[in-house]
Amino acid sequence: MNARAMSPVLIGRSAELRQLRDALAAAPGAVLLGGDAGLGKTRLIREFSRDADASTLVGGCLELGSDGLPFAPFTTVLRGLVRDIGIEGVAGLVPRGDTGALARLLPEFGEPESDAASGEERARLFEVVLTLLERLAERGPVVLVIEDAHWADRSTRDLLAFLIRNLGSAPVLIVLTYRSDELHRTHPLRQLLAGLERLERVRRTEIGRLARADVAALVTELLGHVPPPGLVERIEARSEGNPLFIEALLDDDGTLACELPESLRDLLLAGVQRLPEETQDVLRDASGGSTRIEHALLAAVSGLDDAALTRVLRPAVAANVLVVDGDGYAFRHALIREAVHDDLLPGEYTRLHTRYAEALEKEPGLVPAGRLWVELSYHWTQAHDSTWALVASWRAAREARKAVAYAECLAMLERVLQLWDKVPDAAERIGADHVSVLEDAANAADLAGEFDRGIKLTTAALKEVEAAAGERDTARWAALLEQRGRMLYHVARPGFVEDLRAAVDALPADPPTILRARALSTLGNYVRITTSVEEAREAALESLSIARALGDPVAETEALITLFCADIDYDDETRIAEVGESAERSGNHRVLLRYYVIRSHFLEGTGRHEEAAAVAGHGAELARQYGVGRTQGTFLSINEAEPLVSLGRWDEALAVMNHAMEQDPAITTRTSLLVLLGWVALARGDIATAKAQLARSREIMKLKLKWMKTQDYFSTLWLEANIAFAEGRPEAALAALEPVLEHTGMPDDARYAWPALIVGAAACGEIGPAEDRLRRLEERAAALTTTGPLQHAHCLTFAAELSRARGILDKAAWEEAAAAWEALGSPYHRARALSRAAEAALAAGDHEAAAAALRLAAELTDRLGARPLAERVADLLRRTRMPRRGDASAPLGLTPREFEVLRLVAEGRSNRDIAEALFISVKTASVHVSNILGKLEVASRGEAAATAHRMALFATPRVGA
Repeated sequence: MNARAMSPVLIGRSAELRQLRDALAAAPGAVLLGGDAGLGKTRLIREFSRDADASTLVGGCLELGSDGLPFAPFTTVLRGLVRDIGIEGVAGLVPRGDTGALARLLPEFGEPESDAASGEERARLFEVVLTLLERLAERGPVVLVIEDAHWADRSTRDLLAFLIRNLGSAPVLIVLTYRSDELHRTHPLRQLLAGLERLERVRRTEIGRLARADVAALVTELLGHVPPPGLVERIEARSEGNPLFIEALLDDDGTLACELPESLRDLLLAGVQRLPEETQDVLRDASGGSTRIEHALLAAVSGLDDAALTRVLRPAVAANVLVVDGDGYAFRHALIREAVHDDLLPGEYTRLHTRYAEALEKEPGLVPAGRLWVELSYHWTQAHDSTWALVASWRAAREARKAVAYAECLAMLERVLQLWDKVPDAAERIGADHVSVLEDAANAADLAGEFDRGIKLTTAALKEVEAAAGERDTARWAALLEQRGRMLYHVARPGFVEDLRAAVDALPADPPTILRARALSTLGNYVRITTSVEEAREAALESLSIARALGDPVAETEALITLFCADIDYDDETRIAEVGESAERSGNHRVLLRYYVIRSHFLEGTGRHEEAAAVAGHGAELARQYGVGRTQGTFLSINEAEPLVSLGRWDEALAVMNHAMEQDPAITTRTSLLVLLGWVALARGDIATAKAQLARSREIMKLKLKWMKTQDYFSTLWLEANIAFAEGRPEAALAALEPVLEHTGMPDDARYAWPALIVGAAACGEIGPAEDRLRRLEERAAALTTTGPLQHAHCLTFAAELSRARGILDKAAWEEAAAAWEALGSPYHRARALSRAAEAALAAGDHEAAAAALRLAAELTDRLGARPLAERVADLLRRTRMPRRGDASAPLGLTPREFEVLRLVAEGRSNRDIAEALFISVKTASVHVSNILGKLEVASRGEAAATAHRMALFATPRVGA
């Protein structure tokens, strides 16, 4: 049995928690909190109570029905109150200390006046409870929680209605929780809820099922690490986002439970077992269908006519076990269907699925179009008829492929493979040999993004091709190698280049073939990632020559794309235009989507962010339509998110990236998404999240280090350096960037090296004398081939940062950089450059220019939510309002900047403190201090401070400090 503990962290309930807090702030009032069993109502209340600045009284109703113990939750509440403040304490809260009315709730208060309460005594009890709550609220807000109100007896419901309707002005919040799935149509709580909901101070909230991202977060929390690929998807599908079910279905070894735990099974079947036997019989029939079953199909399987079926099912619908869905039914939760189905005896199980299959073959119209073969595959498999299950699965795979449903196609083909050995004449039955089925399944896995499964399938196919009698089918063998090589790259496994080279070597150059052209193009596309750029160019050129000679537009486009990626020039748009024309001519959606990838990449690289986002977004939508949203679609999401981040549309970018991550993309796609997510978190001041994303990216990079894709490798190092810099660890930032300095000549080198060099220069400025390091950065920058306006803006920023690190605050250089970023529509980089320009202006004593730049920077950072940069800007802005001294009024021959430094020396600040306060490097601060000592003719900082105090230089309070 599963013994996993529940997660200590409340996940996915921030909106509901906020509603409860808002209701408490607006008390008096009430919240009616509903939701199915297991959705986390109790845990939500516990989290709310823990943080609420209020006294919380909790009582639960008992599962005894309407004839159960009256006022049970109030008895629990009163007992807890007595435990906290004593009998006397409670007496002090009721009128005249008369607690006699409370005797009906708790024997500690004596004996009731009579065995049966009169109407008058009942009214007095209600008034006493109300007064008790209101008097208690005079000491501070009070939250009264009544849990499981679906089990409330009549007296409890009446008292609740009285309290909610008669709350005065005291800050009392009443929270009522109940299970929505228990409220059948005649349930007495329904009427109470409907009446209370109409009251002005009452809010009704339904807790929903967890979204995919929240399921992933909960599974991660339970496991203590990132779940393996596919686990979240399977758990979400089976649990339907119910937290209790998620916890129950996750075994202690971190895998999905094959069988329902007994405790969960009992919970699920409780509602079914209360139904009439004939209704339970039909529910057993219904459990053999899918999540939703048509009325006509259930009638055919059960043998009941329409009227009889409707009559028998009505109690199940009334009890919320079944819900009506159009012209059919669905179990309220898929796990209820699973629990009922698992209760069938072996003979019942086989006979039931045989009845389903025979009904569908007799009348295919009983299921919607497109579902017939999938349904037959399932039912014949469950009925243990291997022959017809194999045939139906093969037909279902064909239908799924036509519908571009590649994951479903893969599932059906894998079923064919599982059944193959059980059907002696399988090849004759479906008209295809075993290797063909393996090839089709591998293609489906490739398109569905199931690369691990695809690798196994291609490997199996390769073995069969190699073992076949007679001469080996070289073309088939090479095509399989090319496909396996691509998939090996996607899961960051070694051997992908070897597979691709072997495929090319196996295909003769003469006569030329389209298969060789495509193998060459694929080799070129991936070998460049291993820094073999020249080999990539040669392969792409030969591929292009073959494709044009044979007149194949698809192969031609693939070769042009590979050639373009091997050597990107952001000043030359003619090459990308040529690729686009070729892609349109090809009419092939796969190469068209690849064009959208490189087109959006090119546009972002030139700084045309709006165009890049639009192209990538359109491509991602097409990918979804073509059924490859998880593969090419998630890759395009990177290219949509990156320009949105550049444009400062961070919330939109986060939505795009989170949606992509929810689809469990390939490892090679995930890295860029993690880096972008980490950078946005860092820019908004969430270092913890940024570090978590970095850790996940670095784990992937460990797998990929032998084949370094610049975009992933340099960007991960850049994020690591930025985090270290933000944490005040400039040495660590420089250490992180060391590989960027060492690895040169990689594809797209300049685009991803420039941002890294900028943070390197900034880190040098914080360390102090670092000329050797600065020279290395400068030499690396000088060797870059800079193309396009985006790289030009980075180049300007680097030059200004380099000067700053050498103690030169160049206002004009920073203004030029800010203007470049403004032209590109990049608000964050513009705001950062403006803040640097303001530092330079302040150093020169030009407070007006500094204030103007900072006001604009503040507007930009506020809109972005870039908290760390906003705080720096705000601090600088405060300094522009400080009393200013020109050269004439600065005493002892000090410059305005030296005067500011002396003030900080007099406060006992270190050189690092001074550097941080004035946004200068430690080296510059040291130079200023040395100059001050010379001008004051003193030998130490202490003497300088003493001189400043003796002369009362800083007696005037600082404005805005």
